[in-house]
Amino acid sequence: MFSRFSRSWELIKVSMNVLKKDKELLVFPLFSSIAAIAVLASFIPLFIIGGGAEPATAGENDGETLNLLVFGAFYLVEYFVIFFFNTALVGAALIRMDGGDPTVADGLRIAISKIDKILGYTLIAATIGLALRAIAERVGFIGQIVVSLLGAGWTVASFLTVPILVSKDIGPLDAVRESASLLKKTWGENLIATSGFGLVFWLIYIGLFCVVGSVAYSIGSNSELLIAWLAVGVLAFMLTGLMHAALQGIFSAALYRYATDGKVGEDFAADTLSRVFASKGLPKSLMP
Repeated sequence: MFSRFSRSWELIKVSMNVLKKDKELLVFPLFSSIAAIAVLASFIPLFIIGGGAEPATAGENDGETLNLLVFGAFYLVEYFVIFFFNTALVGAALIRMDGGDPTVADGLRIAISKIDKILGYTLIAATIGLALRAIAERVGFIGQIVVSLLGAGWTVASFLTVPILVSKDIGPLDAVRESASLLKKTWGENLIATSGFGLVFWLIYIGLFCVVGSVAYSIGSNSELLIAWLAVGVLAFMLTGLMHAALQGIFSAALYRYATDGKVGEDFAADTLSRVFASKGLPKSLMP
């Protein structure tokens, strides 16, 4: 556990080098969050019209079909928003790793140029997500564990899909296949980018919660000061979430660049990344 935390912290530090040079990269997860909330808000009336029931629990066939359509549309739009801005983030990060100085406009331009590929990938991911959700609600506890493992497997296999779509002129299915192939060659079972980053930021969130809660408790009945402090706490959580999303995107770009070119620019040391990868699966041509 400590070894995993140490490696993850090292990755966060080197990812921060890119984020420090291009703080505007935080704009992409911010836009993504705002758009995702807007999508959710716009679908609330449809959820109400559909009876508010889940696709797997609706009482009548018509209601179940309506809910399935509503949730399918929701997944599609929500996934598209997330993938669009993640593509913009990854595209901008790759420009930095190539020695450029990316702007927000550069990232958005890249995402717009790949919008058909993003839509195709969205259809795949949304279909899988909706199917796993429906299955999970029809099976018991053990089945839900299995479905969760399948979902984690999909996350692992598709982790490099966005960088591949940004870098190559191929379709989403081919990008998913290449993502799974590259991940197998480089990381094996040592998937630091998802488990390690998640662990580090989970600890940060817990620390923030403790600090915000303890200070709020000490403030007591001073309502004005309490409201101001809670606003600061919410802002801290939001900024941490944006940093988490940005660093995750930067690292996915770095991993793809390292896996294909054997280098990721001056902001990432090759020996740091090679310690994270399962080196027994790394092609000799890519070893530092």
